[in-house]
Formats: sequence, C-alpha cells, structure tokens
Amino acid sequence: MSVRSEGIRQAGAAATQDLRRIGLHPDHWYPLAWSKEVKAGKPLGVRFADTPIVLVRPKDGGTVFALEDRCAHRQVPLRNGVIDGDGLKCGYHGWRYDRTGKCTDVPYLGCVEKPNGVRAFPCVEKDGVVLVWPGDKAKAADAPLPDLGSAADKAYKTRYFGREIACHYSFMHENLMDMNHQFLHRRNMGMIRPRYLGRRIGEDWLEIDYSFARTAGKQSWGEAGIFAKRRKGGQDDDREVMTIRLQYPYQKLWIAAPGEPKVMDLWIAYVPTDAEQRRNRTFGLLSVQKPPVPGLIELFWPAIVWFTNRIFAEDRWIVELEQAAHDAHGADWNNEIFPPLLDLRGLLAANGVPLDAARPIGPAGEQAAPAIRAAE
Repeated sequence: MSVRSEGIRQAGAAATQDLRRIGLHPDHWYPLAWSKEVKAGKPLGVRFADTPIVLVRPKDGGTVFALEDRCAHRQVPLRNGVIDGDGLKCGYHGWRYDRTGKCTDVPYLGCVEKPNGVRAFPCVEKDGVVLVWPGDKAKAADAPLPDLGSAADKAYKTRYFGREIACHYSFMHENLMDMNHQFLHRRNMGMIRPRYLGRRIGEDWLEIDYSFARTAGKQSWGEAGIFAKRRKGGQDDDREVMTIRLQYPYQKLWIAAPGEPKVMDLWIAYVPTDAEQRRNRTFGLLSVQKPPVPGLIELFWPAIVWFTNRIFAEDRWIVELEQAAHDAHGADWNNEIFPPLLDLRGLLAANGVPLDAARPIGPAGEQAAPAIRAAE
C-alpha cells in the first residue's frame, strides 16, 4: 500500500465512522437539471441536499440563472412565480427579483429603497446540462467546469439518463467502482469474470482498471451495439480495458483497447435531494462510439437503451437495498475488504463534509437562516 493511499484512508477514518453521514461538499459544480427541462418562461424547482433552488430561463430564451427557491417576503417558493423579462416575480405579492437575487420591485409600495433580496447561485449550461455551484460563490469563478466525457464529440452518440434513487450517494460510487459485482448482472450479461489490473490515487481522485472475460452465456445485442461486434459465449478475447475514475465529486468510466479510441465513455454524478442525503438524483451521460458504417448506431440504439436500462435498474435495486439495511442497523455495518474500495471510501470521507455541517448557506454566506437576510 502506498503512503498516499494509507494517508487518505486514515483521513477518511478520522473524518467519520460512518461514510453515510458525510455530505457532498457544496463547493463544486453540480448538475441540477437537463437543459431541456428548463423551459423558457417556466420556473423549475430543484434541490441540492436541503437547499431548494429555482432555475429560470427568460421567455426570450436567454441564459439560465439560479436563485434560492423562496421569496424574501413570506418565504413561499419562487418556483410558483412568474418570469418577467430577465427577472422572476413571486406568485404571492409580485415581488420581483433579477438574476443576481436583488429585489427590483414591490409593486404596491413604489418605494425607492427596496427590501432584502435572495441568494443567487452561479449557474451555467454545458452539453445539455444545467450546472449550479451551491457552495461558496467566491470560489466558483476559479473552478473549472467538469469534463462531461465525449458528449460534445460528434464521433459519439450520447444518451442522457438518470432518475432519483433512494440511497446515499456513496453507495452509487461504490457500486460503479467495484466491478466485482458482475454476478448481479448475470441474467443480462451472462457470467463475466472481472480481473482487477491496478489503481492510481491522488488527493481527490482515484482510478481503477479492469479487464473482463465472458465465461458463460451470450452477449446481448445491446452490449454488442456498444462494442460494435458480437462475441460468442466462453470466448476469452476481451482486449478492452475498463477504467473507472473518481474525480471528486464525479465519476467517469471508459472502455478502450490499447492504442485505440474509447468505445464507450460515461460521465455520471449523484446529486443529493434531501437534508440527510439518503436520496440522490443521478445524472448520467453515456457516449458510445459510432461504428464506421453510417447509420449502424441508430439501428443498435434501441437495444443499447434497453440493455443499459436493465443494468441501471439492477444497480438501483441493489443500492436501495444497501440503504435500507443501513437504516435498519442504524449504522454502517459494511465489512469492506477490497483495497480500492477502502481507498474510495477514504477519499469520499476526506473530501466531503459532515452532514451536521452541510447546512444551507444564506445570501451573505452565513449558515443560519433568519427570516430576512441581506442580499449579496
């Protein structure tokens, strides 16, 4: 074991005895909606943990902005309001806020000095995803946007998928990083023998390599569509290497043969949607390399969607069972023995924040939430 790996494990162990009580650190860009979900002229309410946020796209189709989802007047959700030009009016009394969160109009007062506003969040769109920075606003300007894999590459066809899952985000990280669970997918993939090839680790990242061989059963047409070829059962000819990377707080997975382009490239994030972070909304961008034959990817695409839906459903089922077991025990009783998963758990703990510290941050940066707070 490397000194760096051991240090990360010790830091994670010192941070918590239960990883499921560690929240995601808010000082990162998080996907909170698909671009197509944010309609022009219609506010959309979303959440990051216990922070309600409203996304707004002006009626003229301008850039999306994000505000805390509450009116500074009576605290009712702004998602029930009305978009007014480049601003948002509360649906109760018509208080208007601009994209910076400043209150610009109280229609029944006509006063020159306006009352306090609401918090605005840094917000950008990239490759069909709306990304929001829910943490310290001052840190957002210097933080690079996440690399969303091959979604923007025309050599690939990308599927956008995900749904809300009833588990702590860390169960999702463990599930994807640990390919020793292929037995779970035996009905859809046949019997697969994974081979762990090694790992690399940093302060906020971890990479693991695997190769695979089919020992029984046949490759489905959906899997064949991803690899653009169909293999016979029992044939040990899988040259491709699967690499899975945690780049906190995101995960990536790609498959490629040595010296060849990626045949599949996945970027995925798990965004908590409740205060205890026992639920998350998964955002996945699955990019599949287009084969040389024009239109062949379209022929295979329904099978690829069917296949990936079934695999994702099995993963969702098992991680929700893990969360239910955790809740029944009242603690994390997992007895993890796979060294890369111990590294992963240490990284998640060391880079996250205890849930009792992951409170909503107000407009002025304070964690307490008084009835009326000063605008930024």
